Amino acid sequence: MGKTAQKRLIRKLDLERFLSQIEPHPSPQARLEQYTVSEAIAATVLYLAAYTNDDIIGKTVLDLGCGTGRLALAASYLGAQCVVGVDIDKMAIITASENSQKMGLKTNVSWVVGDIIAITSSFDTVLQNPPFGVQRRAADRKFLEKALEVGNAVYSLHNHPHRDKQLIKRLKANPGSLLQVAPSPFIKKFVESKHGVVKAVYAVLMTIPRMFDFHTKTKHDFVIDLYLIKRSN
Repeated sequence: MGKTAQKRLIRKLDLERFLSQIEPHPSPQARLEQYTVSEAIAATVLYLAAYTNDDIIGKTVLDLGCGTGRLALAASYLGAQCVVGVDIDKMAIITASENSQKMGLKTNVSWVVGDIIAITSSFDTVLQNPPFGVQRRAADRKFLEKALEVGNAVYSLHNHPHRDKQLIKRLKANPGSLLQVAPSPFIKKFVESKHGVVKAVYAVLMTIPRMFDFHTKTKHDFVIDLYLIKRSN
């Protein structure tokens, strides 16, 4: 994407259309909690980062636990200077690389197969949809720690601390909306212990289909929280 294209405002609908063309994981694993966020959620996160907070266009961006490259490729599409996607799952990275070629975004996007602890470079912005810790307790803490180690601005998705039927009802009434909520005391304390500051937390409704044997419903609605975190000086 050229410099001129990077400067133009990309409509949210076009961003969602772009995201819909990215192939999902062919065989997601429950132990890695490989749930794909919807096009609407991903577009909302990227729009907030790019156009409200100026954390994407012309910036260096890292996608931790990138999966098949949804957030990474969208950041490149919006005009990031360079993007790195990291995932421990080789099949996810193979699919991400194929998606990169399919979408014509190869020159400024790099893929790394490996544990996120291997990342040592610094980035302007970190995007991540980490494991929520359902299969492995506190699995998201490792991602938060690394994000704050290498990034200045962090956009991180986490499970809402409790089931809130009223909040779900409000989010269902406004599909794709963000509602500002209080941070989890545990996440807030952890972020501060790693020299970060929670700037804002937004609740968003996530729906996942029945994917694994232990799922008892055809689909499951639940609230996830988007954390905007800045590294403190």
